[in-house]
Order: sequence, then C-alpha cells, then structure tokens
Amino acid sequence: MALRMVSIIPSHIIRNILYRICRLSLGKGAVVYSLCELRKPWEISIGNNSIVGEGVLLDGRRGIIIEDNVNISSGVWIWTLHHDHNCSNFSAIGSPVKIESRAWICSRATILPGVTIGEGAVVAAGSVVTRDVEAFSIVGGIPAKKIGERNRELNYTLDYVIPFI
Repeated sequence: MALRMVSIIPSHIIRNILYRICRLSLGKGAVVYSLCELRKPWEISIGNNSIVGEGVLLDGRRGIIIEDNVNISSGVWIWTLHHDHNCSNFSAIGSPVKIESRAWICSRATILPGVTIGEGAVVAAGSVVTRDVEAFSIVGGIPAKKIGERNRELNYTLDYVIPFI
C-alpha cells in the first residue's frame, strides 16, 4: 500500500528518494515516473540514466536487472513469476529478467519470466516477449519475433526528465 501511495506523488525527485528508502536500487539519473507498481523493489536494480515510464509494472519477486540508458515506455509489464499451467496445484514458477543497456521497451509490451533483452534491442509496442531477444534486434508481435535490426553505433545517454510526471 505504501508503494502505491509513493507512485502518485507528483514529483519524481521525491518518489525516487522514497523508492530508495524502500531499497529500490536506482542509478544516477534514473527516473521512475508516476503510477508504477513495484513488487519487491529490493530485488529490482535500475541502472544509470534509465527511464521507467508511467504505469509500468515491475514484478521483482524473482529479480529484475535494468542496465544503463534503458527506456521502458508507459504501460509495460515485466513479470518474473507466474503460475505453472501444467502443475496439478497451479504452483508459482519464475526466473529473473534482465534488460541490457540502451534497450527500448515500447508501450504496452509484456516481458515474461526468465527473458533477457539484449543490448540496444527494441521491443515493439504491444508485443509479448516469451524468449530472449538478441542484441540490437527489433522484435514485435505475440509472441514477439524478430522483425528487424537496430543501428549498432548507439552512444546516447537518456539524461532528460519531464518534471512532475
């Protein structure tokens, strides 16, 4: 409940301070925008200058590593735990998720447990990622499949912030 209250504070600076108190690992210049749901924030690491957009769900119950200069757009869900549909008692299973530097996860994409998104990769809006994504690949669809390649000469830093979101 406390994390939900933190998510509606209209200042990312104050939110980030409170998230750090809740043991969320936030790198220099990292921003978590409003209305995000963080499950087990002490198992989530967000790298330098990475952006977590409005309304993102980060399920840290099995661990999430987000490296530097990653853009996670609004409405993304990243899951590390789900139910085993073949288990007679519907038990929970899962694995950590890793998103490498300069990856871009577009709006409303879903990343399932155990997935690694490679460096510089792009996940198209609305995609469901069930398998690892190669570095500098562009994937899209349900389930996500490779649809292109991204420029390998990336050198940008996501060092801009929209105040009060």
